[in-house]
Amino acid sequence: MQSFCKPWVVLLLSLLLLCGNARAHQANDSWLAFSLSDHQIAGQWDLSVSDLDTALGLDDNDDGAVSLEELQTHHDAIVGFVLPHLQVKTDGVSRKIRVTGQKLTTHLNGVYVGLMLALDDGFTNNPETFEVKCDLFYDLNPKFLNRVSVDRNGEQRTINLTMETPMQVFDFSRGTTGHQLLIFFREGVWHIWTGFDHILFLLALLLPSVLWRKDATWQPVNEFRKALIAVLKIVTAFTVAHSLTLSLAALGVIRLPSRLTESTIAASVVLAALNNIYPLVTRREWMVAFGFGLIHGFGFASGLSDMGIARGNLAVTVLGFNLGVEAGQLAIVSVFFPVAYALRKTWMYPRIILRAGSCVIALIAAVWLVERVFNLKLLPF
Repeated sequence: MQSFCKPWVVLLLSLLLLCGNARAHQANDSWLAFSLSDHQIAGQWDLSVSDLDTALGLDDNDDGAVSLEELQTHHDAIVGFVLPHLQVKTDGVSRKIRVTGQKLTTHLNGVYVGLMLALDDGFTNNPETFEVKCDLFYDLNPKFLNRVSVDRNGEQRTINLTMETPMQVFDFSRGTTGHQLLIFFREGVWHIWTGFDHILFLLALLLPSVLWRKDATWQPVNEFRKALIAVLKIVTAFTVAHSLTLSLAALGVIRLPSRLTESTIAASVVLAALNNIYPLVTRREWMVAFGFGLIHGFGFASGLSDMGIARGNLAVTVLGFNLGVEAGQLAIVSVFFPVAYALRKTWMYPRIILRAGSCVIALIAAVWLVERVFNLKLLPF
């Protein structure tokens, strides 16, 4: 097995040496937050400095960093570039948007420019409908997300605008609980399906679930029930653990630096995959799933932390998001387990699917670890 992994190790080391000047991580999202009250609508649009620099070339002295002075110098250019991509309507009437100020803020992905927004007058009461259309950066990055949060007197709704759906109408005349639950359920499903680190961690734990160790070799499990119970223990332990820390993080009880969290998640994937190649833990894998699941919960919480969730909607938000994560997770397991069980007795499962697959997972996660520790971008995912 060592000879099998050596070429991959050499490739990884070569990649890291060649990428010393890799570009910093780009955010690929913006954050729009609107507050609606009687006679006034205000907002804030947070735009990643790295994304703006890519589009406008803000780094005048080419020192690899955009300074506060350079941001102030290019304020008018930033406003002129982004504002035409944003349209707002209240009760079907288009509203003019003005930028009243600028400040720096931070999100999970780095430093952002916060543009303070105000809408023109012309309404006397809270609008029943609030329509937002934003198509910023979709021409440069089809996967770009414009995240929108609208608060009307403490009643908050949140949605992600994409290239496929760049417009959303928030109808406050309808009930909110079921709508919010559905929105965040969908966000949870999407988060796990696009969270490749969480998926690879889960797969690394599940790969040996249809095998067992005997005389230092992997043997196929003979009973379907036994394999299924092993899978259920792993999935349940992972679910309980990340649900716990997701809830605690959302409530603000425990907070960890995002860089530490994301780096630790990458390390957990590496360790889980390496354990399949050089087995140290061959029993009670559910305990490993629970332990590392606590860290992954903070990663899931990062998907909510910057959305400005109102305290009154927190329970619905966390419940919907968590249910979505679980549904997305179960969908992955329901596809993986039958295939793994069917192939467990073939020669290729322990040699190719388990060992080679674990090598690939470990190497990808190792690159993620380097990216997150040194704030680099080496992989496209």
